[in-house]
Amino acid sequence: MVLLTMTPSIVDGLNTLGSQATQLQQDTEPTLANCAVGNPISHAQVLRLWKQLQSSTKSTATLESLLVGARVYTPPPPPKAEKSPEYIALMARLRRDEDERAYERMINPTAKMETFNDRFPSAAQSYSAVNRPMTQADMGDDEVTLTEVHRQVMLIMNFVLSIAGVAGTLWVLARWWPLSARILLTLGGSIAVAIAEVGVYSAYMWRLGEAHKKDKNKKEIKEITQTWTVEKEEPDTTSVLIKEKANVESDALRKREVPTKAKS
Repeated sequence: MVLLTMTPSIVDGLNTLGSQATQLQQDTEPTLANCAVGNPISHAQVLRLWKQLQSSTKSTATLESLLVGARVYTPPPPPKAEKSPEYIALMARLRRDEDERAYERMINPTAKMETFNDRFPSAAQSYSAVNRPMTQADMGDDEVTLTEVHRQVMLIMNFVLSIAGVAGTLWVLARWWPLSARILLTLGGSIAVAIAEVGVYSAYMWRLGEAHKKDKNKKEIKEITQTWTVEKEEPDTTSVLIKEKANVESDALRKREVPTKAKS
């Protein structure tokens, strides 16, 4: 059931009917005893009111004029339930306990939580000292060691790959041979390749050592290929002459003699 708000026209019509207005009310509909603008009224009551006005007073009021300014009635929110004495007493006790705890924290403050920096004040300096950027002098030995290790690892990988490649090739090529002959051929080829790799590497290292020895035995000879002499620059005579000429002219102007009259 849709409820509308009473308009001034509806209030005037209900006041005109007087006691007859109570006849427009049914059991489930809002009461019309205290009619006022904004009070709820059902649409059916508005229709009965209009018909009652038309039949009793022969009013010219129309249904539209009665509904001018009417809106859907929104009931007010229900009043808040009153707080029980138990609830009031509980809230008072909780507030009192919180005040006591706040006063206790104020007079006895808790100790500050110890941080990692407080426990280990020199940790940052130690970390920066350990992880500081290394200079060329610091990493000289390490660079040499890393280069040597890398060279040795690459050498071992080269040996292994060469031996494995030759063994696999011989095993595939001798697939029609008996099993024992294939094994002996593969094993012999692998051993031969290993010996050849070691021999080549030894020869390379021997030649490298000989080259280092020759470089050490060579003496550095310094020779003078070209010489030149740096002479003192001559003074700029032009500027000096110009300056002297200017000085002569100025002296001539200053020392010019005034001509005297000839004696008669």
